[in-house]
Amino acid sequence: METDLINVSNALASLGYNTGAYQGFSHNSNSKKGIVKLDWNIDDNNKLAVIYNFLDASKDKPAHPTALGFRGPNASILQFEKSGYQINNELDSFLVELNSKFSETVSNKLQAGYTHFNDYRNPFSSPAPIINIQDGAGSNYIIAGHEPFSIHNTLDQKVFQITDNLNYTVGNHSFTFGASFEKFQFKNSFNLTAYENFGTFGTLGNYYGTFSPYPNVTSFLADASAPLAASFIKQNLVYAQNQFNSLNSFEVGEDKGWKLAELNVGQLAFYAQDDWSVNDNFKLSFGLRADKPLYFNTADLIQKYIDTDNGATRNNATQYYDPETGNQVPLISTKLPSDKLLWSPRLGFNWDVNGNKTTQLRGGTGIFTGRIPFVWLGNQVSGADDGFFQIMDPDYKWPQVWRTSLGFDHKFESNYIVTVDMSYNKDLNGVHVQNWGLKTPSGTLVGVDNRLIYDNATDKQSNNAYVMTNSDKGSAFNSSIKLQKNFDNGLFASLAYNYLKSKDVNSIEAEITGDAFAFNPALGNVNNAVLSDSKYGDTHRFIGVASKKWKYGNDKWATTVSTFFEYAQGGRFNYIYGGDINGDGSGTNDLIYIPTSTEIGAMAFSGVGQGAAFDAFISQDDYLNERRGQYAERYGALSPWRGKWDFKFMQDYNFKVSSASTKTNTIQFSIDVLNLGNLINSDWGLVQVPTSVQPIGVSVDQTTKIPTYTFNGTQTKTFNYDASLLSRWQAQFGVRYIF
Repeated sequence: METDLINVSNALASLGYNTGAYQGFSHNSNSKKGIVKLDWNIDDNNKLAVIYNFLDASKDKPAHPTALGFRGPNASILQFEKSGYQINNELDSFLVELNSKFSETVSNKLQAGYTHFNDYRNPFSSPAPIINIQDGAGSNYIIAGHEPFSIHNTLDQKVFQITDNLNYTVGNHSFTFGASFEKFQFKNSFNLTAYENFGTFGTLGNYYGTFSPYPNVTSFLADASAPLAASFIKQNLVYAQNQFNSLNSFEVGEDKGWKLAELNVGQLAFYAQDDWSVNDNFKLSFGLRADKPLYFNTADLIQKYIDTDNGATRNNATQYYDPETGNQVPLISTKLPSDKLLWSPRLGFNWDVNGNKTTQLRGGTGIFTGRIPFVWLGNQVSGADDGFFQIMDPDYKWPQVWRTSLGFDHKFESNYIVTVDMSYNKDLNGVHVQNWGLKTPSGTLVGVDNRLIYDNATDKQSNNAYVMTNSDKGSAFNSSIKLQKNFDNGLFASLAYNYLKSKDVNSIEAEITGDAFAFNPALGNVNNAVLSDSKYGDTHRFIGVASKKWKYGNDKWATTVSTFFEYAQGGRFNYIYGGDINGDGSGTNDLIYIPTSTEIGAMAFSGVGQGAAFDAFISQDDYLNERRGQYAERYGALSPWRGKWDFKFMQDYNFKVSSASTKTNTIQFSIDVLNLGNLINSDWGLVQVPTSVQPIGVSVDQTTKIPTYTFNGTQTKTFNYDASLLSRWQAQFGVRYIF
């Protein structure tokens, strides 16, 4: 790979573009933050607090790992230095809190706040197209050019909030009545295709605005050295620079010529709760909350975006296909999701079984409502173009889950405490992304893999429409057990195990609605809400904590040593084709068919020996080998167990500022080492990840429906080591003055 990287970098340098290094560079982080708080005891019954927070931080990052397909960096994909960016976060936050006591039974807490977030990016690259070069098997291999998400990417957010809680105690009841109002104002400049992209000159011709990658290094180098193709590549580079200069000199309007999406959203909530002490040993809580989504003038802001010169082209007469009914429907960008009230009743209890705090049973059940990630609604503003249409279903409801939990604590006479917790979550309004530009697939692939495919002539609308919808199929069961003890000599230790079984229909891993569809692995009708394992969360997890403190020198000195360990198995993944085998428009969502050794002989490969190499790869992979003759499951495979130990050392010096003082001040020095095992031995504390989730490429003859497969024989094993900080040790030194 090193030779390919050098050749690609030199070729682009000869055309006037500096890729930066491919190794030996560093990513830095900086952070300045602080808090100022003023407390005012107005009188015996009223206390006022004013709090100010600020943050000025930056972090260097590689290119987005899943923008325009899987882009690493990982064991099989490498990015050049200039393809990364620096993200900057600036925050100013003000909060005012007034606590009032009206009587012995009535009190009130009023909070009002304002927060301003200013997030922006500094790309490392000069203006340039986005350059993806594949490995010949349909998977990305080398990433160069500009970071696609960082072209004048700015996000200005203003948040206003006010909450009031009134508490009223009468008898053995404690009532809470409250209301909350939040308003979010967003201005987001996002210009994904502003510098365009280019692919193979000889095959694809002179085009702008497509994301098609070069199929291999050889074709790229051939174009870079051919006079006509090289001239085309240089034109693309010049175009990007001219585009930047043109937009950067544009001074008219708030958007300055760049795309600017604006939206105003909020949430209004009312709630009431009764904490009822039925007796000294049993407490019952029940309440009701109502949430109302607020969209203010967002519909007008969507129309404003469409009407601008840098906005979208919309044809509201275009008909799409509702997957639930099969009916043709129009989708109007200015029509926002449902703003109906969402009700959340809840019930909880705590039972001190013996009345002495040694055995407690607790639990509850209820509905919980959450906000949507507002970037999805922002996609509806900026994704109003027919060419990349993104929208939320007008019937979409904000996320709701029905959650039930049960917990048990018991303290033994020996001072051991055992804790058991179980919970079950059921989606009421989960999330699922569909493409309403697709009908039901009617074609069939020819060969050992005879999946349903989308026939270009009958199964597709001319425009895609990525629609955020609801699903109620998802669920999660979570259970844990923990044993802990405080020893008489100052030692504390605990050991816990957690088991998680989580299922969903779409493990959202993208900010862009279209990408959320494109990255959701599927088989058959890709719009169906198919329940399977979720990508997120560890299936098994063991954690342990131990801490010991020594005091000496008449308590002037204290030394504390702590450790934390984790052993877990999670990292769910699936195997998908590099290429669009079913014709749904995505080359990152088709689950592979795992052939038997006999079936491999009936498959057409693009090169000699690829079938035998693919057969060997399947044989060494436990998951694939067990599923021969079947399709891979969505997130059905698990990465190997991982483990790490962290270590903390603290040294305290305690003193009094004067002999008359009763208050002790402390100077504390600390050392934190994360992943201590990796510091001791470079083979310890490593995390294994899949070498590639797209091990095999595919292309389909649109006439015969026969696929041709490409397997890179250099991939001989499933897992490699993660090269990120997860597999590296880190150390931090700190000094604190406590007074």
